[in-house]
Amino acid sequence: MDLEIFFLAVAVCLALAMRPWRLLSSGSLVSPLLGVLVLLPWLWAMPRMHSMPLPLQWSGACLVTLMMGWPLAVPLLCAVAALSYVWAAAPSEILVQQAFWQGVLPATLSVLWGGLLRRYAPPHIFVYTLGRAFAGTVLSLFAAQVLAQWFGPGLPDTDDGTALVARWLVAWGDGFMTGLLAAIFVAFEPAWLVTWSDRRYLAPRK
Repeated sequence: MDLEIFFLAVAVCLALAMRPWRLLSSGSLVSPLLGVLVLLPWLWAMPRMHSMPLPLQWSGACLVTLMMGWPLAVPLLCAVAALSYVWAAAPSEILVQQAFWQGVLPATLSVLWGGLLRRYAPPHIFVYTLGRAFAGTVLSLFAAQVLAQWFGPGLPDTDDGTALVARWLVAWGDGFMTGLLAAIFVAFEPAWLVTWSDRRYLAPRK
């Protein structure tokens, strides 16, 4: 637990140092932020509400990062982990592990992936929706879960091979939903995606 607390503290301090609350001044992100705080804690708490052989759940961290940006996503995901206690009580150790392995770590990895795409991929709408939202979520979430399997809380009563297959399949489900919602938001509510830019992805090519 000390490992998760240390990295969470570092991430939160770095995020707050960037003053992410300034993103809320325009008002366009208030509605999606409230939606995240209402829906995501329930999804994170769901495996604790039922007895499941493989307690896996949708993360949503990469979608939150696309919508809010990393500085605002980090404290928001920590709040989501804390609020999940309202739906299903859990020891503080479980909440801290969930905030880090399921929230902050995949969110951070998705930012690194997004940086690589911005550096080496062309500024095309499909690079954003398929490359960053879909593929980036699959890769970031699976990488975070593999690290959790090695260094964090493993899945109880499950061998490593079965656990990795399960995590890979769940990462694909998370990636599909993130890619789908990102594409919908690009079409109808681009203001809900601070990582989206009309000038970058829709500007006429010369």
